[in-house]
Amino acid sequence: MPRNPTPGALSRRRLRDRATLLALLSLPGLLAGGATLRAASSSQLSLSPDGSRLAVANIDSDTLGLVDTTARSKVWEIPVGRRPECAAFAGGSGKVLVTLYKEDALAVVDAAEGRVISRIPVGDEPYGVVASRDGTRAWVSLDYPGSVVEVDVPAAKPKRSFQVGAFARGLALSSDERRLFVTSYYTSVLSIVDLETGSVIEHLDGESADNLSRHVVLHPSLPKAYLPHVRSRITNPHGEGSIFPLVTVVSLDAGAERKRSPIAMDTFNGFNAVANPWETAVSPDGKRLYSVYSGTNDMHVCEVLDDNYRELSRKATLPLGNHPRAVAVSPDSGTVYVYDTLDFQIRFIDAESLKTVALVPCATRKKSEAWVRGKLLFNTALQPMVGRRWISCSSCHPDGQADGRTWHNPEGLRNTTALAAMHDTHPLHWSADRDETHDFEYTIRGPLMQGRGLYPGKPPAELEEPMAGKSADLDALAEYCVSFVPSRSPHAAGSGKLTPAAERGRGLFFREDVGCAKCHSGPSYTDSAPVKPYRVHDVGTGREDESEKLGTAYDTPTLLGIYRTAPYLHDGTAKTLREVLVERNREDRHGKTSHLAPAEIDDLVAFLESLPYQDAEY
Repeated sequence: MPRNPTPGALSRRRLRDRATLLALLSLPGLLAGGATLRAASSSQLSLSPDGSRLAVANIDSDTLGLVDTTARSKVWEIPVGRRPECAAFAGGSGKVLVTLYKEDALAVVDAAEGRVISRIPVGDEPYGVVASRDGTRAWVSLDYPGSVVEVDVPAAKPKRSFQVGAFARGLALSSDERRLFVTSYYTSVLSIVDLETGSVIEHLDGESADNLSRHVVLHPSLPKAYLPHVRSRITNPHGEGSIFPLVTVVSLDAGAERKRSPIAMDTFNGFNAVANPWETAVSPDGKRLYSVYSGTNDMHVCEVLDDNYRELSRKATLPLGNHPRAVAVSPDSGTVYVYDTLDFQIRFIDAESLKTVALVPCATRKKSEAWVRGKLLFNTALQPMVGRRWISCSSCHPDGQADGRTWHNPEGLRNTTALAAMHDTHPLHWSADRDETHDFEYTIRGPLMQGRGLYPGKPPAELEEPMAGKSADLDALAEYCVSFVPSRSPHAAGSGKLTPAAERGRGLFFREDVGCAKCHSGPSYTDSAPVKPYRVHDVGTGREDESEKLGTAYDTPTLLGIYRTAPYLHDGTAKTLREVLVERNREDRHGKTSHLAPAEIDDLVAFLESLPYQDAEY
């Protein structure tokens, strides 16, 4: 090894023993002579190998767009299927791969002709996708139950799958294509998979408060990975003290003492906080890292430091368009591409001047103007929704899902709920203290969000009179919030079908001496109704919480999608559905289950996990 190694080489001082050396030789980016190859990372944006084309997965339009980066124009936009999450060029094959989250499939698109060639069933809730440089293999992360599928692209079929951990999302493929790096959405755990054996060789854990990690990118020459995510301080109900944006630098050096170095990005620019980190990108020359924030519509431009301490040095903070969720860098490191998703455009930024040089439309609006406005309000951490820039509605309800956290709110412990089927579950909140979606105005103006609000003038007292129709923005926010439709459960045996165990559990659920259906009734499995007096139930929970202020009778939550919303109950004290039915129901106040045999409990859990087992209207 040379005394003065090139940037892609490793110096002698890092090599502690033979085992460390052998481990380092397999790290991303290392090739003979110190040369590097670029690692792949899952994203809504994917550059062709020569950088001339940019593929764009348009989630809200159900389309894939292709942009000519030289002409700075849209080449085509085609429908590909329901909720395309990520896109990836399959090497130089001329194919683009797109994950379809709501269709459990990987779409294969001919980039030259702009048409879908095939749809490959890959399993439930596909999120990220990366491909090999020769275009023959691809890897897809399955959000639930947390696995990765390897796909034979020419044969258009899955080849194998392996478990990596709950809620797998972000993917990065090492440049030697021997390692796959996978993020766990709710914990920010980074798992490293040996692709030869398909086994997880290491889990790199973060802090217990780490949350919402949907992306990972590898440095092209240094043994480092970068994870944007948040840290949830559940004991602080104030916006400036509850959600913190981070970029965690993970050392992949097998001999390093430090594995993870979280960098607080809320104060990284010195003054204005940023919110909801979504993606990062490292320039191919390895000198810069770009980090976009979907809540505050901005981007940090950072110089990469190889000192294992500060890691990043701020160069600038750039304003972007509405709700930026993806970033990529050209092969020559000269241009940065940002997807302003709610402006339906790609922003071209000159890396030298840091000026926006072009705005290129990449998608057509499919939803109503009010829905788009509602999504913008739901995701923004700016006025009139938020006063201190740290938090937005989506910080706890990302894309309408739960964050897996139980918050210490002023009224008591409150487990975050998903928003699916909200249209059929009014009144809202565990304590039924909101009778219409528009009542979130009080949350916007309260200590959590500290916004100016959307209602003109002073809103009426809570629950006294309806606010619908009195503010276009409140109407838009409500339209977005009630638009979430639960996906068919992966535990179902097919559309409208149950496994034998779940079928037996269904019989138990509706049996009179068990009584689950007395409260969990109707198509949404809840007796909630916007009719006073509201139906709330004391099921024996809440009495252990000394901070409870609104009483121990709670609104009945929907059971649709319950398979993925642990922990359970208003205070999050049940980690599994079995705990709900057994440990947390010893007095038979939450349905009568004490007389059921263990096998019957298993069947009842199987039914609950299967909800919904029918395809909902999209």
